[in-house]
Amino acid sequence: MHLVNNTSIMEREVRVRFAPSPTGPLHIGGVRTALYNYLFARQHGGTMILRIEDTDSQRFVPGAEAYINEALRWLGIEIDEGVREGGPYGPYKQSERRDIYREHVKMLLDAGKAYIAFDTPAELEAARAATPNFQYDARTRGTMRNSLTMPADEVERLIAEGTPYVVRFKIDGGRDVEVNDLIRGKVVIKSDILDDKVLYKSADDLPTYHLANIVDDHLMKVSHVIRGEEWLPSAPLHVLLYEAFGWADTMPGFVHLPLLLKPDGKGKLSKRDGDRLGFPVFPLLWTDPVTGAVSRGYREDGYLPQAVVNFLALLGWNPGDDTEIMSMDELIKRFSLEHCSRSGAKFAYEKGAWFNHQYLQQLPDEELAELFKPVMQMHGVEPSGFSPEYIRKAVGLVKSRINFVVDLWAHAGFFFKAPETYEEKSVRKRWTPEMPAIMEEMIGWLEELPDFSAAAAEQPILEKIKEKGYHMGNVMNALRLTVVGECKGPHMFEITELLGRDETIRRIRRGIETIKAPQE
Repeated sequence: MHLVNNTSIMEREVRVRFAPSPTGPLHIGGVRTALYNYLFARQHGGTMILRIEDTDSQRFVPGAEAYINEALRWLGIEIDEGVREGGPYGPYKQSERRDIYREHVKMLLDAGKAYIAFDTPAELEAARAATPNFQYDARTRGTMRNSLTMPADEVERLIAEGTPYVVRFKIDGGRDVEVNDLIRGKVVIKSDILDDKVLYKSADDLPTYHLANIVDDHLMKVSHVIRGEEWLPSAPLHVLLYEAFGWADTMPGFVHLPLLLKPDGKGKLSKRDGDRLGFPVFPLLWTDPVTGAVSRGYREDGYLPQAVVNFLALLGWNPGDDTEIMSMDELIKRFSLEHCSRSGAKFAYEKGAWFNHQYLQQLPDEELAELFKPVMQMHGVEPSGFSPEYIRKAVGLVKSRINFVVDLWAHAGFFFKAPETYEEKSVRKRWTPEMPAIMEEMIGWLEELPDFSAAAAEQPILEKIKEKGYHMGNVMNALRLTVVGECKGPHMFEITELLGRDETIRRIRRGIETIKAPQE
C-alpha cells in the first residue's frame, strides 16, 4: 500500500469531524466512519467534532439528529465539539450557518470563481434531451441562462424580482487535479470531466454539500477528512474549491475508507441485506416517523457496544497481526491509516455475534445478571422474587453457551420456572417403565445427604446408582429431565445445588406424577 508522506499534514494539530445528515437512522457504515475518526483523533491527542449537515431541507427527518447523538453515546464515541457540546467554531449545525455561507458565496462570485444561473428545471431537462451525456460545464455553460451569458442589469433585475437561481462553481478544463489520499496515494482527475457543481440555491437560502463542507472544514480547522469511499469522486472538486478560496496551504489530508460490502454477492451493504439475512444495519432500533416501520438495532438485538466497536474496527483495518479482541483503549493505541485497506470489506455479520460472545464472557456475573433481569420480566418472572446471588449464580452457570443476553433464558430459564412440559424425544429415550420407581429412590438418596452442595452430593449419588446396577446415563438423564424439562444444561449437581434440596425434590415428584412412559 502506498501511503502519502505529507509531513505538513501529519504535523498539524489533529482535528477531525464526523458530519452526518439527519435524513434517517445512522447506517452501520456511517458508524464505522465515526469510529475511525474517533480512533485517529484520540491516538493523536486531537479533537473529535460532530457537525450536523442539514442543508438538504427536503430530506430532513424528525428525530434523526437525536438518534445520531444517542448512537454515538451508546458506542462510547465521545464528541469534543458539536451541537450539544458547543465549541469555539460553532454553530455546528449547517442550517444555523447561513450568513457564513452567503459571505463565502459572495467571495467566489466577486473573484469570478462562480456564477449565477437561472436555468429552470424544464430548460435543464431540454438540454439533457438535446445533448447526449449533457453536463453543465465549460463547453455548455455558454449556451445556458447564467450571469456569464446575460447582461449584468438583467441578472440584477431577475434577482431583485425574486427569480430562483443557483450559484455554480466555474471549473476550467484542461488541467489535472491531484488528490493526495493518505490511503490510496495520489489520485489524478482531469478537470474536463467535472461539471460546474451547484454551490448555493436561492430557493432555500442554503448551500449544497460541496460548499458547506469546504467552508466548515476550513473554518473549523479540520486537519483530516476521513470519510467513505463514496465521497472520493467529489474530492477533486473540493481541492479546486480550496484553491479558489486561497486556502490550498490549509487543505486537510483526505482519507477515503473502503466500502462495507454485502455479506454475499457484490455491491454496497444495504438495509435490504440485513432484512434478507436477519441482521441489523443500524446501531439502535429506529421507528420511521412517517410510516411507523421499525428497523432493528444492534443495541436492542442484544449486542454490547464494545463488541460492535471491536467488530466494526476490523472491517477495513487490521492491527498488523492476528489480534482480534481489542478494547476501545487498545484500538486507539493500535489504529493507523497504514493498515486501512483500499478494497471493500465484506460485512461478515456472523462474526459480530462471535465478538458479542467473547465480550459477554468477560462481563462479571453481577453485571450480566442485571442485564438478564429485563429478559426475566419478558418471560413473566419478577426478578425481585429471587436473590441477586441466585440470579448471579444461574447466569454464571450458562454464560459460556450464549451469544446474546436474551439467549440466557433458553439456557437458564428453568432456574426460575419449573418445567411444565418435558421434551418428547428425551422421554421416549430415557423414561423407561421402571424409571418412576428409580426416581422415588433418588428422592430418598437426596433427602439423606448431609451436604447438598455439588461437591459433596455427586459422589454419593453416583455410587448409589452403581450399587443398584442401574444404567448411569439413563438415570442421570431422567433426573435431568424431571428437573430441567429436557436433557441439557450445566453440570447436574451444580443445578441441584442452586435449586436447593426442597425445589429439586419437588420437581422430581412432579416428574414422576406427570411424565408418562412411552407405550411399547
